Amino acid sequence: MLIAPHNLSVDPLISDNLQRLRAEVARAAGAAHRTVESITVIGVSKGHAAAQVRAAAECGMRDFGESYLQEASPKIESLRDLTATWHFIGRLQANKTREIAERFDWVHGIDRMRIAERLSAQRPHYAPPLQVCLQVNIGGEVAKSGIEPAMAVQLAHSVSTLPRLQLRGLMCMLPADLSHEDNRRLFGAMRTLSGQINDAGTALDTLSMGMSDDFGDAIQEGATLIRIGTAIFGPRMWPANE
Repeated sequence: MLIAPHNLSVDPLISDNLQRLRAEVARAAGAAHRTVESITVIGVSKGHAAAQVRAAAECGMRDFGESYLQEASPKIESLRDLTATWHFIGRLQANKTREIAERFDWVHGIDRMRIAERLSAQRPHYAPPLQVCLQVNIGGEVAKSGIEPAMAVQLAHSVSTLPRLQLRGLMCMLPADLSHEDNRRLFGAMRTLSGQINDAGTALDTLSMGMSDDFGDAIQEGATLIRIGTAIFGPRMWPANE
Protein backbone atom coordinates (compact mmCIF):
# COMPACT_ATOMS: atom_id res chain seq x y z
CA MET A 1 0.00 0.00 0.00
CA LEU A 2 1.12 3.57 -0.65
CA ILE A 3 0.53 5.95 2.25
CA ALA A 4 0.07 9.67 1.61
CA PRO A 5 3.11 11.76 2.61
CA HIS A 6 3.15 13.72 5.87
CA ASN A 7 6.45 15.54 5.39
CA LEU A 8 6.25 18.58 3.14
CA SER A 9 10.03 18.79 2.62
CA VAL A 10 10.23 15.70 0.42
CA ASP A 11 12.27 15.05 -2.70
CA PRO A 12 10.20 16.64 -5.50
CA LEU A 13 11.21 14.12 -8.19
CA ILE A 14 10.29 11.08 -6.10
CA SER A 15 7.17 12.83 -4.83
CA ASP A 16 6.02 13.58 -8.38
CA ASN A 17 6.83 10.05 -9.55
CA LEU A 18 4.85 8.55 -6.70
CA GLN A 19 1.91 10.83 -7.36
CA ARG A 20 1.81 9.65 -10.99
CA LEU A 21 2.24 6.03 -9.93
CA ARG A 22 -0.60 6.26 -7.42
CA ALA A 23 -2.88 7.59 -10.15
CA GLU A 24 -1.88 4.83 -12.58
CA VAL A 25 -2.36 2.11 -9.96
CA ALA A 26 -5.78 3.55 -9.11
CA ARG A 27 -6.79 3.53 -12.80
CA ALA A 28 -5.62 -0.05 -13.27
CA ALA A 29 -7.37 -1.16 -10.09
CA GLY A 30 -10.58 0.53 -11.16
CA ALA A 31 -10.46 -1.12 -14.60
CA ALA A 32 -10.05 -4.49 -12.87
CA HIS A 33 -12.90 -3.74 -10.42
CA ARG A 34 -10.44 -3.94 -7.53
CA THR A 35 -9.59 -1.66 -4.63
CA VAL A 36 -6.31 0.22 -4.44
CA GLU A 37 -5.90 -1.22 -0.94
CA SER A 38 -5.64 -4.74 -2.41
CA ILE A 39 -2.37 -3.80 -4.17
CA THR A 40 0.92 -3.16 -2.39
CA VAL A 41 3.67 -1.28 -4.22
CA ILE A 42 7.22 -2.42 -3.49
CA GLY A 43 9.76 0.27 -4.26
CA VAL A 44 12.66 -1.57 -5.90
CA SER A 45 15.58 0.34 -4.45
CA LYS A 46 18.48 -1.75 -5.76
CA GLY A 47 21.04 0.49 -7.42
CA HIS A 48 19.79 3.51 -5.48
CA ALA A 49 21.23 5.22 -2.42
CA ALA A 50 19.79 5.05 1.07
CA ALA A 51 18.93 8.75 0.79
CA GLN A 52 16.52 7.97 -2.05
CA VAL A 53 14.88 5.23 0.00
CA ARG A 54 14.45 7.69 2.86
CA ALA A 55 12.96 10.23 0.47
CA ALA A 56 10.45 7.64 -0.77
CA ALA A 57 9.58 6.75 2.81
CA GLU A 58 8.89 10.43 3.50
CA CYS A 59 6.42 10.24 0.59
CA GLY A 60 4.57 7.34 2.14
CA MET A 61 6.41 4.26 0.83
CA ARG A 62 6.69 1.41 3.33
CA ASP A 63 7.83 -1.58 1.26
CA PHE A 64 11.24 -1.77 -0.42
CA GLY A 65 12.86 -4.45 -2.57
CA GLU A 66 16.54 -5.33 -2.85
CA SER A 67 18.26 -7.96 -4.99
CA TYR A 68 21.90 -7.89 -3.90
CA LEU A 69 22.83 -8.66 -0.31
CA GLN A 70 26.17 -6.84 -0.44
CA GLU A 71 24.38 -3.64 -1.41
CA ALA A 72 21.29 -4.16 0.73
CA SER A 73 22.86 -4.91 4.11
CA PRO A 74 24.51 -1.52 4.78
CA LYS A 75 21.50 0.25 3.30
CA ILE A 76 19.08 -1.54 5.62
CA GLU A 77 21.38 -0.88 8.59
CA SER A 78 21.53 2.84 7.83
CA LEU A 79 17.73 3.01 7.62
CA ARG A 80 16.86 1.10 10.78
CA ASP A 81 14.93 4.09 12.10
CA LEU A 82 12.37 3.76 9.29
CA THR A 83 9.16 1.80 9.61
CA ALA A 84 9.93 -0.29 6.55
CA THR A 85 9.23 -3.78 5.24
CA TRP A 86 12.17 -5.23 3.32
CA HIS A 87 11.66 -7.68 0.45
CA PHE A 88 14.49 -9.76 -1.01
CA ILE A 89 13.62 -10.12 -4.70
CA GLY A 90 16.92 -11.34 -6.16
CA ARG A 91 18.46 -14.71 -6.97
CA LEU A 92 18.96 -16.75 -3.82
CA GLN A 93 22.40 -18.25 -3.14
CA ALA A 94 22.82 -20.90 -0.46
CA ASN A 95 25.83 -19.19 1.11
CA LYS A 96 23.83 -16.01 1.72
CA THR A 97 20.60 -17.37 3.17
CA ARG A 98 21.54 -16.70 6.81
CA GLU A 99 21.86 -12.94 6.43
CA ILE A 100 18.79 -12.80 4.20
CA ALA A 101 16.81 -14.73 6.84
CA GLU A 102 18.02 -12.31 9.50
CA ARG A 103 17.56 -8.99 7.68
CA PHE A 104 14.51 -9.32 5.44
CA ASP A 105 10.78 -9.58 6.10
CA TRP A 106 9.89 -11.19 2.76
CA VAL A 107 11.72 -13.42 0.28
CA HIS A 108 10.21 -13.67 -3.21
CA GLY A 109 12.54 -16.02 -5.05
CA ILE A 110 12.32 -19.53 -3.55
CA ASP A 111 12.65 -22.10 -6.31
CA ARG A 112 14.00 -25.17 -4.52
CA MET A 113 13.43 -26.90 -1.21
CA ARG A 114 17.06 -26.72 -0.07
CA ILE A 115 16.95 -22.92 -0.03
CA ALA A 116 13.62 -22.91 1.80
CA GLU A 117 14.97 -25.28 4.44
CA ARG A 118 18.02 -23.10 5.01
CA LEU A 119 15.91 -19.96 5.37
CA SER A 120 13.62 -21.68 7.85
CA ALA A 121 16.51 -23.03 9.93
CA GLN A 122 18.31 -19.68 9.93
CA ARG A 123 15.35 -17.40 10.67
CA PRO A 124 15.95 -15.95 14.16
CA HIS A 125 13.71 -17.39 16.86
CA TYR A 126 12.75 -13.90 18.05
CA ALA A 127 11.54 -12.76 14.62
CA PRO A 128 8.12 -13.49 13.13
CA PRO A 129 7.99 -16.16 10.41
CA LEU A 130 9.66 -15.10 7.17
CA GLN A 131 7.03 -14.34 4.51
CA VAL A 132 7.93 -16.14 1.28
CA CYS A 133 6.85 -16.63 -2.32
CA LEU A 134 7.80 -19.31 -4.82
CA GLN A 135 9.35 -17.99 -8.01
CA VAL A 136 7.80 -19.55 -11.10
CA ASN A 137 9.51 -19.42 -14.49
CA ILE A 138 6.20 -18.84 -16.19
CA GLY A 139 7.81 -17.65 -19.43
CA GLY A 140 10.02 -20.72 -19.76
CA GLU A 141 13.22 -18.67 -20.11
CA VAL A 142 16.43 -20.67 -19.79
CA ALA A 143 18.34 -17.77 -18.22
CA LYS A 144 15.74 -17.02 -15.55
CA SER A 145 15.42 -18.60 -12.12
CA GLY A 146 12.19 -20.21 -11.01
CA ILE A 147 10.50 -23.56 -10.93
CA GLU A 148 8.54 -25.00 -13.79
CA PRO A 149 4.78 -24.51 -13.29
CA ALA A 150 4.24 -28.28 -13.17
CA MET A 151 6.43 -28.48 -10.05
CA ALA A 152 4.77 -25.66 -8.15
CA VAL A 153 2.00 -27.59 -6.37
CA GLN A 154 4.41 -30.07 -4.78
CA LEU A 155 6.98 -27.45 -3.82
CA ALA A 156 4.27 -25.25 -2.31
CA HIS A 157 3.07 -28.14 -0.15
CA SER A 158 6.61 -28.91 1.03
CA VAL A 159 7.54 -25.29 1.79
CA SER A 160 4.28 -24.75 3.68
CA THR A 161 5.37 -27.35 6.27
CA LEU A 162 8.53 -25.49 7.31
CA PRO A 163 8.19 -23.98 10.80
CA ARG A 164 9.86 -20.57 10.40
CA LEU A 165 8.41 -19.68 7.00
CA GLN A 166 4.93 -18.54 6.00
CA LEU A 167 4.26 -19.34 2.37
CA ARG A 168 2.21 -16.47 0.98
CA GLY A 169 2.14 -16.92 -2.78
CA LEU A 170 3.87 -16.93 -6.14
CA MET A 171 6.25 -14.55 -7.91
CA CYS A 172 7.27 -14.22 -11.55
CA MET A 173 9.30 -12.04 -13.92
CA LEU A 174 8.13 -11.99 -17.51
CA PRO A 175 10.30 -11.90 -20.63
CA ALA A 176 11.02 -8.36 -21.82
CA ASP A 177 9.09 -6.49 -24.50
CA LEU A 178 6.01 -8.68 -24.67
CA SER A 179 2.70 -7.41 -26.01
CA HIS A 180 -0.09 -6.57 -23.60
CA GLU A 181 -1.85 -9.72 -24.77
CA ASP A 182 1.14 -11.92 -23.94
CA ASN A 183 1.61 -10.17 -20.58
CA ARG A 184 -2.01 -10.84 -19.72
CA ARG A 185 -1.73 -14.46 -20.87
CA LEU A 186 1.29 -15.22 -18.66
CA PHE A 187 0.06 -13.26 -15.67
CA GLY A 188 -3.26 -15.08 -16.08
CA ALA A 189 -1.39 -18.39 -16.05
CA MET A 190 0.12 -17.38 -12.70
CA ARG A 191 -3.32 -16.63 -11.32
CA THR A 192 -4.56 -20.02 -12.53
CA LEU A 193 -1.57 -21.78 -10.97
CA SER A 194 -2.22 -20.04 -7.64
CA GLY A 195 -5.79 -21.32 -7.78
CA GLN A 196 -4.58 -24.86 -8.45
CA ILE A 197 -2.28 -24.71 -5.42
CA ASN A 198 -5.14 -23.45 -3.28
CA ASP A 199 -7.38 -26.25 -4.56
CA ALA A 200 -4.68 -28.75 -3.57
CA GLY A 201 -4.87 -27.53 0.03
CA THR A 202 -2.06 -24.95 0.37
CA ALA A 203 -3.58 -21.54 1.03
CA LEU A 204 -2.01 -18.67 -0.93
CA ASP A 205 -3.07 -15.01 -0.90
CA THR A 206 -0.27 -13.29 -2.82
CA LEU A 207 0.77 -12.80 -6.44
CA SER A 208 4.02 -10.85 -6.73
CA MET A 209 4.10 -9.82 -10.39
CA GLY A 210 4.39 -6.71 -12.49
CA MET A 211 7.12 -4.10 -12.78
CA SER A 212 7.38 -0.54 -14.11
CA ASP A 213 6.57 -1.53 -17.72
CA ASP A 214 3.81 -4.08 -17.17
CA PHE A 215 2.21 -3.55 -13.75
CA GLY A 216 -1.09 -2.47 -15.30
CA ASP A 217 -1.43 -5.84 -17.01
CA ALA A 218 -0.42 -7.59 -13.78
CA ILE A 219 -3.09 -5.76 -11.79
CA GLN A 220 -5.68 -6.81 -14.35
CA GLU A 221 -4.71 -10.43 -13.67
CA GLY A 222 -4.76 -10.23 -9.88
CA ALA A 223 -1.33 -9.01 -8.74
CA THR A 224 -1.29 -8.13 -5.04
CA LEU A 225 2.37 -7.03 -4.93
CA ILE A 226 3.90 -5.01 -7.78
CA ARG A 227 7.63 -4.31 -7.87
CA ILE A 228 8.38 -0.80 -9.14
CA GLY A 229 11.85 0.69 -9.50
CA THR A 230 12.37 3.06 -12.42
CA ALA A 231 8.91 4.63 -12.21
CA ILE A 232 9.69 5.71 -8.63
CA PHE A 233 13.44 6.28 -8.43
CA GLY A 234 14.40 6.85 -12.07
CA PRO A 235 17.41 5.12 -13.67
CA ARG A 236 19.69 3.24 -11.32
CA MET A 237 22.60 5.21 -9.88
CA TRP A 238 24.94 2.24 -10.31
CA PRO A 239 24.74 -1.30 -11.72
CA ALA A 240 24.34 -3.19 -8.48
CA ASN A 241 25.78 -6.67 -8.51
CA GLU A 242 27.73 -9.17 -6.44
